Amino acid sequence: MPLFEPDAGFTSTGMTVRIPFLKSPSRVNVIRLNGAIMTRQGGLNDQSLAPAIERAFRKGKPTAVALSINSPGGSPVQSSLIAARISRLAKEKEIPVYAFVEDVAASGGYWLACAADKIFVDPSSIVGSIGVISAGFGFTDFIARHGIERRVYTSGKSKSQLDPFRPENPSDIERLKSLQAEIHEAFIAHVRASREERLSKEIELFDGTFWTGQKGVELGLADGIGHLVPMMKEIYGDKVRLSVFGPKRPLLRRFGTELAAGMSGQIEERALWAAYGL
Repeated sequence: MPLFEPDAGFTSTGMTVRIPFLKSPSRVNVIRLNGAIMTRQGGLNDQSLAPAIERAFRKGKPTAVALSINSPGGSPVQSSLIAARISRLAKEKEIPVYAFVEDVAASGGYWLACAADKIFVDPSSIVGSIGVISAGFGFTDFIARHGIERRVYTSGKSKSQLDPFRPENPSDIERLKSLQAEIHEAFIAHVRASREERLSKEIELFDGTFWTGQKGVELGLADGIGHLVPMMKEIYGDKVRLSVFGPKRPLLRRFGTELAAGMSGQIEERALWAAYGL
């Protein structure tokens, strides 16, 4: 009686015939992160992305997860929550993560990219903008010119900070800059934790400047030039299977309130993209 082997079969003559092990193609699940990072409907946020991210790390026992990123940034808190979820699942499942930047991964968009083990860019992508910004308008002269009286009543002397209808208060500005500095330090710590050994020491990378993808590779902000499909085929073979995951978006916006909220969000998002010439 011939010795049985796990990859052997038996013929009618009793002789063993070795059956080659058939390895199934690798599977890479792709998470689409396209848009501004904001809590408003239609923006990228942890609540809307959580189901897609969770499925991407579990469905089909993926060999790797790829992030397809095209984002000008937005909320630092949502950026942190999304990136933390990706990092946690990658560690739990022991799955490598690759980020692929399309037009832009700037500010919060770059925060998301740093959740990956490796970052790939197009030569003309925009990356970086590691900083914090707050912007608004002042209407004090406008309302005075039109005879409008501003009435505000508060309990707590700091409840009306940065009121756009009142003259700027130096102490309010100082307080805002202090908050921005704390958020900026958290952003820097996240980037350093992800890429410390790869970052250039020859230039200041954390002052809000952004660069092209090609320059970003030279500075260590990215690992190489490459697009998602060909790079995944190069790493995992031509037969690699790609499955795309992303947030579910409503087919129709319902009536006035959601329509108005959508328009407001679009204006805010448009301003974020415009900062990078897009």
